[in-house]
Amino acid sequence: MYATFWALIPPLVAILLALITKEVYSSLFVGIIVGGLFYADFNPVATVKHIFNDGLIKVMSDPYNVGILVFLVFLGIIVALMNKAGGSAAFGEWASKHVKSRVGAQIATIALGILIFVDDYFNCLTVGSVMRPLTDRHKISRAKLAYLIDSTAAPICIIAPISSWAAAVSGFAPEGTNGIMLFVRAIPYNFYAILTIFMMFFLAVFKLDYGPMKRHERNAMDKGDLFTVNGASQNGIDNEVKGRGKVIDLIIPVLALIICCVIGMLYTGGFFSGESFVNAFANSDASVGLVYGSFGGIAVTLLLYLIRRVMKFRDCMDCVVEGFRAMVPAIVILSLAWTLKTMTDSLGAAEYVAGVVDQSKGSYMDFLPAIVFLIAVGLSFATGTSWGTFGILIPITLKAFPLTDGSNNTLAIICVSACMAGAVCGDHCSPISDTTIMSSAGAQCNHIAHVSTQLPYALTCAAVSFVTYLIAGLVRNAAISLASGVVMMVVTLLILNHFVNPKKNLS
Repeated sequence: MYATFWALIPPLVAILLALITKEVYSSLFVGIIVGGLFYADFNPVATVKHIFNDGLIKVMSDPYNVGILVFLVFLGIIVALMNKAGGSAAFGEWASKHVKSRVGAQIATIALGILIFVDDYFNCLTVGSVMRPLTDRHKISRAKLAYLIDSTAAPICIIAPISSWAAAVSGFAPEGTNGIMLFVRAIPYNFYAILTIFMMFFLAVFKLDYGPMKRHERNAMDKGDLFTVNGASQNGIDNEVKGRGKVIDLIIPVLALIICCVIGMLYTGGFFSGESFVNAFANSDASVGLVYGSFGGIAVTLLLYLIRRVMKFRDCMDCVVEGFRAMVPAIVILSLAWTLKTMTDSLGAAEYVAGVVDQSKGSYMDFLPAIVFLIAVGLSFATGTSWGTFGILIPITLKAFPLTDGSNNTLAIICVSACMAGAVCGDHCSPISDTTIMSSAGAQCNHIAHVSTQLPYALTCAAVSFVTYLIAGLVRNAAISLASGVVMMVVTLLILNHFVNPKKNLS
């Protein structure tokens, strides 16, 4: 089964079960068991050893993974502090006076997501905690909020040169290649990310919803039911705490968190040891930097609240437990998703994909960007990791098309961008993706509800992006290809609007 299509069966089993049963924990564990059985040739003792020794225990002891989990806990504590102090409620009341419509609330959410481009985890949880009070007041469903968060996380980071994603992509570039320059040159061809951002604005302005999302939005507007899924409202941290806090009790902690996280990432990249700003970000350790930054954010928040006497010290300490408790579902899902990825890696998924890409060369040269895009979508969807997809496909692509070869230089850049775009697309579609999990946590939305409502939107953008990559492979011009993609996206959404809302006048 090694390095064959069987390597992708365990995650596909987990995804299928999650979509059928609407229960993610058991689905992920069943996928892990299937992967363990495949690896151990169905030997029960060897299967158990592989699942726990090589899987769960290994991923939970990995320093990078532990750093991400600590960052989640620290961020949960900050959110709990802001809520209990009344900062979130105060911001919600202030925003409700200045943002008068559902359209305005959605655009404000998108704008904040675009501004927080440093890291996708940071983006998901920060945008969610800040915007929930506002979107709740305008009766925007939590599923829609989760979609807006998810679509301004990875798509923004993957086209932002100063981000943890840029650092990751540059790290996967072959030796002797300037990773940051490779990332920058690929940005104009990252059609899925750009079209996703365009699509969000279009859907918000023209009030268009389709698929399962329409039911969630209708329930929110007509019945005041923000969740649709029973019991979802009981998850996470309460947002409606009325404390003595003011708007500054939300703004200062969020700004402190952003500044401290940027400083933390620069520090891990050697900025304060003489490295340039760009190189420091390229060499940064996002996991450690975010832990440093979130800890600094907690320190500033505690100091602010104690000095302003909006909270007692005992209440602040209660928020430590409350913030940890709120992040437990996300931590469990992430841990199981990482373990499932380990099972997939041990079955040779990378080697299988490398063979598929190698077979696609030759007579299919002009169509290779579209083929790479599809392969990246499938691999990211099955494994639930964008970064893992980068690590597998980018070196393979650049080995096939060296940047030193002038004749294939542009095609190599387009293929690298197609790899990044496809990875983000598969990440959006996959219920075992860490960013999708973080978006659900940020919006405090039922995870499967988020996946099922976002899937039609992601697939719509994926279809348009696929055709755009076909065009890019032929014309090899970013402006012409992107313009074609935007036109196709507008036409597609107008057609969908005609069938979904036949009586609605877009004008």
